[in-house]
Amino acid sequence: MATGKEAAHDVFQKSLFYLPILALVVISFFPLYWLLITSLKPLTELYAMPPKLIVLDPVFQHYRSVFEQPFGEYYRNSAVVACYTLVLSLVFGYMIGYAVSRLRFRGKQLILLVVVATSMFPPMTMVLPIFVGLRDVGLLNTFLGLGLTHAAFSLPMVVWILSALFKEVPQELEEAALIDGYNRLQAFFRIMLPLAAPAMATASILVFVNSWNEFLFAFTLMSEASMRTLPVGIMMFPGEYEFPWSTISAAIVVSVVPLVLVILFFQKRVVQGLTNGAVKG
Repeated sequence: MATGKEAAHDVFQKSLFYLPILALVVISFFPLYWLLITSLKPLTELYAMPPKLIVLDPVFQHYRSVFEQPFGEYYRNSAVVACYTLVLSLVFGYMIGYAVSRLRFRGKQLILLVVVATSMFPPMTMVLPIFVGLRDVGLLNTFLGLGLTHAAFSLPMVVWILSALFKEVPQELEEAALIDGYNRLQAFFRIMLPLAAPAMATASILVFVNSWNEFLFAFTLMSEASMRTLPVGIMMFPGEYEFPWSTISAAIVVSVVPLVLVILFFQKRVVQGLTNGAVKG
Protein backbone atom coordinates (compact mmCIF):
# COMPACT_ATOMS: atom_id res chain seq x y z
CA MET A 1 0.00 0.00 0.00
CA ALA A 2 2.85 2.35 0.88
CA THR A 3 4.46 1.56 -2.44
CA GLY A 4 1.27 2.53 -4.27
CA LYS A 5 1.08 5.82 -2.38
CA GLU A 6 4.71 6.56 -3.20
CA ALA A 7 4.11 5.83 -6.87
CA ALA A 8 1.03 8.07 -6.92
CA HIS A 9 2.96 10.81 -5.15
CA ASP A 10 5.77 10.47 -7.70
CA VAL A 11 3.29 10.76 -10.59
CA PHE A 12 1.73 13.80 -8.95
CA GLN A 13 5.11 15.51 -8.58
CA LYS A 14 6.01 14.80 -12.21
CA SER A 15 2.63 16.16 -13.31
CA LEU A 16 3.25 19.38 -11.40
CA PHE A 17 6.58 19.68 -13.22
CA TYR A 18 5.53 18.72 -16.75
CA LEU A 19 2.06 20.28 -17.00
CA PRO A 20 3.30 23.90 -16.78
CA ILE A 21 5.97 23.07 -19.37
CA LEU A 22 3.34 21.56 -21.66
CA ALA A 23 1.11 24.59 -21.19
CA LEU A 24 4.01 26.93 -22.00
CA VAL A 25 4.83 24.97 -25.17
CA VAL A 26 1.21 25.04 -26.32
CA ILE A 27 0.88 28.77 -25.63
CA SER A 28 4.17 29.51 -27.39
CA PHE A 29 3.49 27.46 -30.53
CA PHE A 30 -0.25 28.07 -30.91
CA PRO A 31 0.15 31.42 -32.76
CA LEU A 32 2.45 29.78 -35.31
CA TYR A 33 0.03 26.86 -35.68
CA TRP A 34 -2.84 29.31 -36.17
CA LEU A 35 -0.89 31.12 -38.87
CA LEU A 36 -0.18 27.80 -40.58
CA ILE A 37 -3.80 26.62 -40.67
CA THR A 38 -5.00 30.09 -41.69
CA SER A 39 -2.60 30.02 -44.63
CA LEU A 40 -4.07 26.67 -45.71
CA LYS A 41 -7.78 27.42 -45.26
CA PRO A 42 -10.09 28.06 -48.22
CA LEU A 43 -11.64 31.51 -48.21
CA THR A 44 -15.03 29.96 -47.36
CA GLU A 45 -13.65 28.67 -44.03
CA LEU A 46 -11.59 31.71 -43.13
CA TYR A 47 -14.35 33.50 -41.17
CA ALA A 48 -16.29 30.40 -40.09
CA MET A 49 -17.67 30.42 -36.54
CA PRO A 50 -16.68 28.60 -34.48
CA PRO A 51 -13.21 28.63 -36.04
CA LYS A 52 -11.84 25.29 -37.20
CA LEU A 53 -8.57 24.14 -35.64
CA ILE A 54 -7.94 21.42 -38.23
CA VAL A 55 -7.88 21.95 -41.99
CA LEU A 56 -9.34 18.94 -43.78
CA ASP A 57 -9.17 20.40 -47.28
CA PRO A 58 -5.97 22.53 -47.46
CA VAL A 59 -5.34 24.88 -50.37
CA PHE A 60 -1.98 26.30 -51.45
CA GLN A 61 -3.26 29.19 -53.53
CA HIS A 62 -2.28 31.65 -50.80
CA TYR A 63 1.37 30.56 -51.04
CA ARG A 64 1.26 31.04 -54.80
CA SER A 65 -0.18 34.52 -54.20
CA VAL A 66 2.75 35.30 -51.91
CA PHE A 67 5.30 34.55 -54.59
CA GLU A 68 3.36 36.50 -57.18
CA GLN A 69 4.34 39.52 -55.07
CA PRO A 70 8.01 40.65 -55.04
CA PHE A 71 8.41 38.34 -52.05
CA GLY A 72 11.62 36.77 -53.34
CA GLU A 73 13.15 40.24 -53.48
CA TYR A 74 12.18 40.89 -49.86
CA TYR A 75 13.68 37.54 -48.91
CA ARG A 76 16.96 38.43 -50.58
CA ASN A 77 17.04 41.88 -48.99
CA SER A 78 16.50 40.46 -45.50
CA ALA A 79 19.20 37.84 -46.07
CA VAL A 80 21.73 40.42 -47.27
CA VAL A 81 21.04 42.76 -44.34
CA ALA A 82 21.23 39.87 -41.85
CA CYS A 83 24.58 38.78 -43.32
CA TYR A 84 25.98 42.33 -43.07
CA THR A 85 24.76 42.52 -39.48
CA LEU A 86 26.18 39.11 -38.63
CA VAL A 87 29.64 39.80 -40.02
CA LEU A 88 29.93 43.25 -38.45
CA SER A 89 28.62 42.11 -35.06
CA LEU A 90 30.83 39.03 -34.84
CA VAL A 91 34.04 40.69 -36.08
CA PHE A 92 33.81 43.70 -33.78
CA GLY A 93 32.20 41.75 -30.94
CA TYR A 94 34.95 39.12 -31.06
CA MET A 95 37.73 41.70 -30.95
CA ILE A 96 36.12 43.84 -28.24
CA GLY A 97 35.17 40.80 -26.14
CA TYR A 98 38.72 39.47 -26.32
CA ALA A 99 40.26 42.86 -25.49
CA VAL A 100 38.11 43.59 -22.44
CA SER A 101 38.54 40.08 -21.02
CA ARG A 102 42.25 39.46 -21.75
CA LEU A 103 44.15 42.71 -22.15
CA ARG A 104 45.02 45.28 -19.52
CA PHE A 105 44.77 48.88 -20.64
CA ARG A 106 43.35 52.18 -19.52
CA GLY A 107 39.76 52.92 -20.34
CA LYS A 108 38.63 49.28 -20.48
CA GLN A 109 35.67 49.93 -18.21
CA LEU A 110 34.76 53.01 -20.24
CA ILE A 111 34.66 50.92 -23.42
CA LEU A 112 32.36 48.41 -21.73
CA LEU A 113 30.17 51.26 -20.50
CA VAL A 114 29.88 52.76 -23.98
CA VAL A 115 29.09 49.38 -25.54
CA VAL A 116 26.41 48.59 -22.97
CA ALA A 117 24.98 52.12 -23.12
CA THR A 118 23.91 51.60 -26.73
CA SER A 119 21.48 48.92 -25.60
CA MET A 120 19.90 51.16 -22.95
CA PHE A 121 18.34 53.65 -25.38
CA PRO A 122 14.89 52.79 -26.78
CA PRO A 123 15.29 52.28 -30.54
CA MET A 124 12.56 54.85 -31.22
CA THR A 125 14.69 57.62 -29.69
CA MET A 126 17.59 56.74 -32.00
CA VAL A 127 15.69 56.80 -35.29
CA LEU A 128 16.19 60.49 -36.08
CA PRO A 129 19.94 60.75 -35.30
CA ILE A 130 20.65 57.50 -37.15
CA PHE A 131 18.56 58.64 -40.11
CA VAL A 132 20.38 61.99 -40.29
CA GLY A 133 23.80 60.37 -39.87
CA LEU A 134 23.23 57.81 -42.61
CA ARG A 135 21.77 60.46 -44.89
CA ASP A 136 24.84 62.65 -44.46
CA VAL A 137 27.24 59.84 -45.39
CA GLY A 138 25.07 58.55 -48.25
CA LEU A 139 24.03 55.25 -46.65
CA LEU A 140 20.26 55.66 -46.68
CA ASN A 141 18.51 52.95 -48.71
CA THR A 142 21.59 50.73 -48.60
CA PHE A 143 22.06 47.29 -47.11
CA LEU A 144 25.27 48.40 -45.44
CA GLY A 145 23.57 51.31 -43.70
CA LEU A 146 20.81 49.11 -42.28
CA GLY A 147 23.33 46.39 -41.41
CA LEU A 148 25.45 48.90 -39.47
CA THR A 149 22.36 50.03 -37.56
CA HIS A 150 21.35 46.49 -36.65
CA ALA A 151 24.95 45.65 -35.69
CA ALA A 152 25.14 48.65 -33.36
CA PHE A 153 22.21 47.30 -31.33
CA SER A 154 23.43 43.68 -31.46
CA LEU A 155 27.02 44.43 -30.45
CA PRO A 156 26.47 44.66 -26.64
CA MET A 157 24.95 41.18 -26.54
CA VAL A 158 27.78 39.69 -28.64
CA VAL A 159 30.46 41.37 -26.51
CA TRP A 160 29.00 40.06 -23.27
CA ILE A 161 28.54 36.51 -24.58
CA LEU A 162 32.09 36.28 -25.94
CA SER A 163 33.80 38.10 -23.07
CA ALA A 164 32.14 35.69 -20.63
CA LEU A 165 33.65 32.77 -22.55
CA PHE A 166 37.12 34.31 -22.83
CA LYS A 167 37.23 34.93 -19.08
CA GLU A 168 36.69 31.19 -18.50
CA VAL A 169 39.43 30.03 -20.89
CA PRO A 170 42.68 29.37 -18.95
CA GLN A 171 45.38 31.96 -19.59
CA GLU A 172 47.89 29.09 -19.71
CA LEU A 173 46.59 28.00 -23.12
CA GLU A 174 47.69 31.25 -24.74
CA GLU A 175 50.94 31.31 -22.79
CA ALA A 176 51.75 27.79 -24.01
CA ALA A 177 51.04 28.87 -27.59
CA LEU A 178 53.37 31.86 -27.21
CA ILE A 179 56.10 29.60 -25.83
CA ASP A 180 55.63 27.29 -28.84
CA GLY A 181 56.46 30.20 -31.13
CA TYR A 182 53.03 31.64 -31.93
CA ASN A 183 52.70 35.40 -31.87
CA ARG A 184 49.71 37.05 -30.20
CA LEU A 185 47.71 37.22 -33.43
CA GLN A 186 48.31 33.53 -34.23
CA ALA A 187 47.28 32.52 -30.72
CA PHE A 188 44.21 34.71 -31.11
CA PHE A 189 43.03 32.92 -34.25
CA ARG A 190 44.32 29.37 -33.68
CA ILE A 191 43.58 28.97 -29.97
CA MET A 192 40.83 31.37 -28.97
CA LEU A 193 38.74 31.30 -32.14
CA PRO A 194 38.06 27.51 -32.08
CA LEU A 195 37.25 27.68 -28.36
CA ALA A 196 34.82 30.52 -29.02
CA ALA A 197 32.91 28.62 -31.73
CA PRO A 198 29.95 27.53 -29.52
CA ALA A 199 29.49 31.03 -28.08
CA MET A 200 29.82 32.54 -31.56
CA ALA A 201 27.14 30.15 -32.85
CA THR A 202 24.81 31.27 -30.06
CA ALA A 203 25.53 34.94 -30.74
CA SER A 204 25.12 34.38 -34.50
CA ILE A 205 21.63 32.95 -34.12
CA LEU A 206 20.49 35.74 -31.81
CA VAL A 207 21.94 38.42 -34.09
CA PHE A 208 20.47 36.81 -37.22
CA VAL A 209 17.00 36.46 -35.69
CA ASN A 210 16.98 40.04 -34.41
CA SER A 211 18.08 41.43 -37.78
CA TRP A 212 15.67 39.22 -39.75
CA ASN A 213 12.67 40.33 -37.66
CA GLU A 214 13.57 44.01 -37.15
CA PHE A 215 10.94 46.41 -38.48
CA LEU A 216 11.41 49.96 -37.18
CA PHE A 217 14.76 50.82 -38.78
CA ALA A 218 14.06 48.74 -41.89
CA PHE A 219 10.87 50.75 -42.42
CA THR A 220 12.51 54.12 -41.68
CA LEU A 221 15.86 53.77 -43.43
CA MET A 222 14.75 51.84 -46.55
CA SER A 223 12.13 54.02 -48.24
CA GLU A 224 12.58 52.54 -51.73
CA ALA A 225 10.22 49.66 -52.54
CA SER A 226 13.02 47.56 -54.03
CA MET A 227 14.97 47.75 -50.74
CA ARG A 228 12.21 46.53 -48.41
CA THR A 229 12.93 43.66 -46.03
CA LEU A 230 10.47 40.90 -45.17
CA PRO A 231 8.75 42.53 -42.16
CA VAL A 232 8.19 45.75 -44.13
CA GLY A 233 7.10 43.87 -47.25
CA ILE A 234 4.56 41.80 -45.29
CA MET A 235 3.20 44.96 -43.66
CA MET A 236 2.65 46.40 -47.15
CA PHE A 237 0.57 43.40 -48.30
CA PRO A 238 -2.91 44.67 -47.31
CA GLY A 239 -4.80 46.22 -50.19
CA GLU A 240 -6.84 49.41 -50.18
CA TYR A 241 -10.21 47.67 -49.75
CA GLU A 242 -9.34 44.27 -48.34
CA PHE A 243 -7.07 42.60 -45.81
CA PRO A 244 -5.82 39.25 -47.22
CA TRP A 245 -5.41 37.34 -43.95
CA SER A 246 -4.56 34.04 -45.66
CA THR A 247 -1.90 35.54 -47.92
CA ILE A 248 -0.30 37.44 -45.04
CA SER A 249 -0.34 34.28 -42.89
CA ALA A 250 1.35 32.35 -45.71
CA ALA A 251 3.98 35.09 -46.04
CA ILE A 252 4.72 34.99 -42.31
CA VAL A 253 5.00 31.19 -42.32
CA VAL A 254 7.45 31.33 -45.22
CA SER A 255 9.47 34.06 -43.48
CA VAL A 256 9.77 31.96 -40.31
CA VAL A 257 11.13 28.87 -42.10
CA PRO A 258 14.79 30.10 -42.33
CA LEU A 259 14.82 30.96 -38.62
CA VAL A 260 13.55 27.51 -37.66
CA LEU A 261 16.09 25.79 -39.91
CA VAL A 262 18.99 27.86 -38.55
CA ILE A 263 18.03 27.14 -34.93
CA LEU A 264 17.58 23.41 -35.58
CA PHE A 265 20.89 23.19 -37.45
CA PHE A 266 22.87 24.98 -34.73
CA GLN A 267 20.95 23.58 -31.76
CA LYS A 268 23.90 21.73 -30.22
CA ARG A 269 26.19 24.72 -30.67
CA VAL A 270 23.65 26.94 -28.97
CA VAL A 271 23.50 24.67 -25.91
CA GLN A 272 27.29 24.64 -25.73
CA GLY A 273 27.42 28.40 -26.08
CA LEU A 274 24.91 28.99 -23.31
CA THR A 275 26.96 26.75 -21.00
CA ASN A 276 30.35 28.24 -21.88
CA GLY A 277 31.11 28.68 -18.20
CA ALA A 278 31.80 24.95 -18.06
CA VAL A 279 35.29 25.42 -19.57
CA LYS A 280 37.74 24.18 -17.00
CA GLY A 281 41.25 25.32 -16.31
